[in-house]
Amino acid sequence: MPRVQVDGIDLSYRDTGGEGAAVVLLHGFPFDSTLWDPQFDALGRDVRLIAPDLRGFGGSSPPPGPSGYSMSAFASDVAALLDHLELPQVVLGGLSMGGYVSFELLRHHPERVMGLVLADTRAEADAPEVRDKREAQAKQVAERGGGSLVLPMMEALLSEDTRRNRPEAVRALRVVMEQDDRSWIGGLEAMRERADSSDLLDGISVPTLIVVGQHDAIAPPDVARGMSERIPGARLVVLEGAGHVSNLEAPDAFNAALSSFLEEL
Repeated sequence: MPRVQVDGIDLSYRDTGGEGAAVVLLHGFPFDSTLWDPQFDALGRDVRLIAPDLRGFGGSSPPPGPSGYSMSAFASDVAALLDHLELPQVVLGGLSMGGYVSFELLRHHPERVMGLVLADTRAEADAPEVRDKREAQAKQVAERGGGSLVLPMMEALLSEDTRRNRPEAVRALRVVMEQDDRSWIGGLEAMRERADSSDLLDGISVPTLIVVGQHDAIAPPDVARGMSERIPGARLVVLEGAGHVSNLEAPDAFNAALSSFLEEL
């Protein structure tokens, strides 16, 4: 994978190359760019897809300490990657934490976004009970390692249908969750301290696709529907049988929704 140095971080990224508008896909937590394998496999020959490993995840180097993980830092890295690739505008897509990063990029660099894909994410900051849970999880990782959270998190991330009937998706997610303990802790802190982005919704003026798994228990369809009602002209797609990792759980339906959206752009 190619790499670029950004603010002392070696940022690893995937890029299919090609002509036309580029689609930048931002992974969730605790994943890396391989989360998007189903999209690269199906669409990578027809669409230019770019997917970075956010700092500390996958092949990207970690910052010096937990304070180096933040939505602002993630978004700045992405903007620097776009500069490196000489891409003035892109279609920006983010799943879960990747959606939080997308909102941060919209806040500071709206001119770089020509289209938006929000998957299984939300605009609001964490509720107090969620902040407390993230703090407890970070403490557990510090004491027992990130591996101690994998199985309980998978229960929440994947729908029951996926866990029962799609063993290949379960295996793929488990592999992509093998991240450095520092990034588990830093990512949890970044999500815990992120800003509320609800104020951005009414002002989003670019074409927007919102995708959510039917059984997403973390950012449920009602949350996605609320965003779609506030973003002018937004299209909402609910993927049957999927949970919080809808691009992996229902890849054919996700790819169809994304392809249709891009064709209209």
